[in-house]
Amino acid sequence: MKKILILGGTGFVGGALVEKLTETFAIHGVRLVVPSRRPHRAKHLLTLPTVQLVQADVHDEARLALLLRDCDAVINLVAILHGTPAEFERTHVTLAKKLAAACLGAGVRRVLHVSAIGAAAHAPSNYLRSKSAGEAALRSAGLDLSVLRPSVIFGAGDRFLNLFAKLQAVFPVMPLAGADARFQPVWVEDVAQALVTCLASPLSSVRTYECCGPKVYTLAELVRLAGRWSGHERPIVRLSDGLARAQASVMRLLPGEPLMSADNLESMKQPSVASGALPGLAALGIEPTALEAVAPAYLAPASGRARMEAWRSAARRG
Repeated sequence: MKKILILGGTGFVGGALVEKLTETFAIHGVRLVVPSRRPHRAKHLLTLPTVQLVQADVHDEARLALLLRDCDAVINLVAILHGTPAEFERTHVTLAKKLAAACLGAGVRRVLHVSAIGAAAHAPSNYLRSKSAGEAALRSAGLDLSVLRPSVIFGAGDRFLNLFAKLQAVFPVMPLAGADARFQPVWVEDVAQALVTCLASPLSSVRTYECCGPKVYTLAELVRLAGRWSGHERPIVRLSDGLARAQASVMRLLPGEPLMSADNLESMKQPSVASGALPGLAALGIEPTALEAVAPAYLAPASGRARMEAWRSAARRG
């Protein structure tokens, strides 16, 4: 391989993936092309050797065709968690169709695609149904396709455990919708390694993998752990279905990305856990990392920037 295109490479999973790809392929001179509409927000990627950050809208078919020129493989990480049915369709389905057509036109056979656990045509939410339709669009093109279906992904900088940790730092109690929803959290570094392994192994093509951690938790358990590890564990108030929907409706009206939407509530009716019917991380030679081995360190009150500030203060006092 000489050139790999990574769609969605500036996001949470993308950052971890680009670093893993650099570690694995930089010695071979493989160029990593990462398009973004706002490349100035991902300048940290430019410090990595062989990474080319390009300003581009990947939904533009002509631009997508140019990006795929001379590529040996493409990895699609583009996804949204919140949106209207039309936005889910555009992001998860229409883009997949455009990518399939562009790959066929450019002669790019190898495609890796990140979907989601529970993706199915008759799934309860727009999110999961659109994820399934995106997979189908790529499969129908006859490409050498590998699909990864992760459960909720955790890691430093995630928008899941960090969100619940921050909320518990503010509120005296934690009103929680979908408290009994089940998840099998997977570490972002394990997902990134799975993608790298798939890319390096032709045996993984035309296969679907479920990427899950070693343990299943309810949402209430995960929220409680996020509060405990961040030093702000609060009592959890379980919301009925009616109150949960009312809460989601109010949150939809607030500015910015909603914390919880009605479609999220529908998604949580489908357990985000391994089915056992498909190969998992073990099939790729990866032992899933336990949540408890990673999350306490980055959720700790004096972690990340806060820890650096504490060190700076100590140094000034010295």
